[in-house]
Formats: sequence, structure tokens, C-alpha cells
Amino acid sequence: MLPRDLTQDIKTRLATIGGQVDGLVKMLDNEEDPEKIITQFKAVDSGLDKAYNLLLDEVFRKVLALKIVEVVDACPGDCGCEDKIEYIRKEFPKFNIDEILKRFKEITKLGQKVDECKKNEK
Repeated sequence: MLPRDLTQDIKTRLATIGGQVDGLVKMLDNEEDPEKIITQFKAVDSGLDKAYNLLLDEVFRKVLALKIVEVVDACPGDCGCEDKIEYIRKEFPKFNIDEILKRFKEITKLGQKVDECKKNEK
């Protein structure tokens, strides 16, 4: 569902975070300085937060944009979904992170309706 080219940066970040977590385990096993351990925890937390925001604001936003284009191009103009599709297309730049997933599900369902409409016309 998520194109690999859009998720590569996140996978790289997660691999780095995995290494940091492994380092944390070793630090705990070696009973290292608590301040160093806390610093490492903060780095892991910050890295996860950045990866999460990148996933939502970059990857999911791009995937939604691609899906909108796909559905707009597929709509014949008389499928009964035109108004909803146009609303999502126009409002897309204003969507906040919380709306992105909701709108992706909505545009996917609209795309299915468009496909059904086109099949029924044949």
C-alpha cells in the first residue's frame, strides 16, 4: 500500500534507531553512567518522533495525493461521486495530519465506487 520509494528514508531512520536501542541495552548491561543512558533514551525518543512525523506528514500525504489524482482521472464525471471527489481534491492542501488517514480511506472508497460505475456502464 505504501510505495517503497516513499518509505526508504523512514526505514533508514528506524534502522538507526534500532542500533541506538541495541546500544541502550549494552549500556544498561554494562551499568554505564545514568546521564549517558538518559541522553541515549532521549535520542531514541527524538528519532522515533521524527520518523513518525515523516511517515504521517510526508509519506501518507504523498500517498493521498497520488490516490486523489488516480480517482480524479478515473471519474467519468457522472458516477455520483464527483462532488465528494472534488471536495477532497480542493481541500487536500488544508488537511492536517489527523485528517490524512481519514481522507485516504474516503478517497479509496470513492475510487471503488467510480470503478463500479464504470463497470456498470459497459
